[in-house]
Amino acid sequence: MPRPTRGSQKAVKREEDDIDSKDIKLVKPAVKKRKGQAKGDEAAMPLIERTAVSSLGKAMYIGAHISAAGGVQNSVTNALHIGANSFALFLKSQRKWNNPPITAEAKNGFISQCKEHHYHANEHVLPHGSYLVNLAQADAEKARQAYDSFVDDLGRCEQLGIKLYNFHPGSTGGDTKAAAIKRIATQLNKAHKATKSVITVLENMAGAGNVVGSTWEDLRDIIALVEDKTRVGVCIDTCHAFAAGYDLRTPEAFKKTVDSFNEIVGAKYLKAFHLNDSKAPFNSNRDLHANIGTGFLGLRAFHSLMNHEEFQDKPMVLETPIDKKGPDGKTVEDKQVWADEIKLLESLIGMDAETDEFEQMVKELQAEGAEERKKIQDQVDKKSKTTVKKAKGGKKVKKEETSDDESD
Repeated sequence: MPRPTRGSQKAVKREEDDIDSKDIKLVKPAVKKRKGQAKGDEAAMPLIERTAVSSLGKAMYIGAHISAAGGVQNSVTNALHIGANSFALFLKSQRKWNNPPITAEAKNGFISQCKEHHYHANEHVLPHGSYLVNLAQADAEKARQAYDSFVDDLGRCEQLGIKLYNFHPGSTGGDTKAAAIKRIATQLNKAHKATKSVITVLENMAGAGNVVGSTWEDLRDIIALVEDKTRVGVCIDTCHAFAAGYDLRTPEAFKKTVDSFNEIVGAKYLKAFHLNDSKAPFNSNRDLHANIGTGFLGLRAFHSLMNHEEFQDKPMVLETPIDKKGPDGKTVEDKQVWADEIKLLESLIGMDAETDEFEQMVKELQAEGAEERKKIQDQVDKKSKTTVKKAKGGKKVKKEETSDDESD
């Protein structure tokens, strides 16, 4: 079986993450373009047919972080557009603190669209928290602002019937990690008491700067301080894990990493995945997402993941790059990339990784990402040499405060 091709659909225009507009009408995707259909309606057509999960052999719910521009109800149409069986979205603009509430039209539209198209919002929809929020914030006023935004999102989840809410744990801000972890747990306990049922899902991080959550121990220590253990979980981002020193590239390495998570954090806390390859090499602490199979992780890691029995029935969300240069030189989004990657991942379920067919897929994808991998490897090597020189010269080497995060 030949692997799904990338970019076979004309690139579509970038959609904003801001979902404040209340005037967008619901559009149901059509399988075929009707005669005389307006050109602007083409984006509503599915790029690829959605696969019935029951036909896959394993219950792997694969999707992507799609746009909710114009209202949360439109996220369902956008998920259908790429053939997704799960999806992530922002519940409000993640670029500002103050946002209007969800309208009744948007709420009812989301619920009815999910019901009509058989998306189980309480199982396979994974909203992403705002990048502005840092629950480890020590400053009282900033901590209040972060909490208010966080608990507002949990309230939106409850309105929409969504059970899981993914977020970045936060940053120490120069304080001790233990103190930051305590503040995160305190905020979570407060938020859990203010809401009814949403599970707050901690995302593991790549390890740049002062971030909390790049080790299984960080996640364990936060969970240990959470009073209601039924209201907390973990989302494993494959790129972040790899960048933080958790190897997944071979079946042996994959097993070791999964076993360590189960031993340190606990399998029962694993609620979701972000599926991303890595442009940066192993243990580099650089959060640079790559398309599946094209990065340093490689396709074998995702084959292991797709065939792991215990990972069934969880949302698996792509956050891979889809930005392309259009004919006019402007950056546009090509959502065909996600549609193809969903099919690629689904094709790995039950596939024999020792066949020539699989090896050919690996070679093609690695060739596709070779230039980008070399570029980032050169940067890492250069930085490493500089660090060694400074250390030999007696200069104090300070860990980078900034992250080159390109992704979610």
